[in-house]
Amino acid sequence: MKQDFITLTHWSNEYWKMIGPIYREAFPRGAKPEGLLRNMLEKGISAMHVLMCEGEAGAMAVTGQAGAESDKKLIIDYMAVRTDLRGQGIGRTFLSKIRDWAVKEHGVSSIIIEVEAGDSAAHAERFHFWERCGFVRTAYVHTYIWVPEPYTAMLLPLNPEDPVTDDGRSLFRYIESFHKKAYRRG
Repeated sequence: MKQDFITLTHWSNEYWKMIGPIYREAFPRGAKPEGLLRNMLEKGISAMHVLMCEGEAGAMAVTGQAGAESDKKLIIDYMAVRTDLRGQGIGRTFLSKIRDWAVKEHGVSSIIIEVEAGDSAAHAERFHFWERCGFVRTAYVHTYIWVPEPYTAMLLPLNPEDPVTDDGRSLFRYIESFHKKAYRRG
């Protein structure tokens, strides 16, 4: 299958028409509105990634960075694969391309994702996917005041000097720093 990896640092209505349905289907509630995503790209605090599969959008992600220059982390805010393409290794391929881009372009030391901490089969499968991709699940369960679902942070260390040294609370400092930038006006 022919695949093309595209990273957008400015909003594109053309690409949003292709990936918006993937985003809305994967994140039916609690997802950031389109206007906020657009603003995040225009402020330069995030990037939107697209994996084109045979000329059609097959996967999408929104990422951002947090941490000091010497300790830069990539935050995967959203990542989704089109429903009909799931189970074919596309998610792992897409993540690999995002990782390679983040290291090459930004010198990140690790990648962080927060995963809904529910106990359903769907939640278990999400954790299993990220663990198969090399992420380490942390024990701390974080509850936001504005979102009903609790979350657990997972870390993909890209060098041995960047392990998880606590129960995961420290990872939420990076996540919350990114979220504050995303919701800040101006």
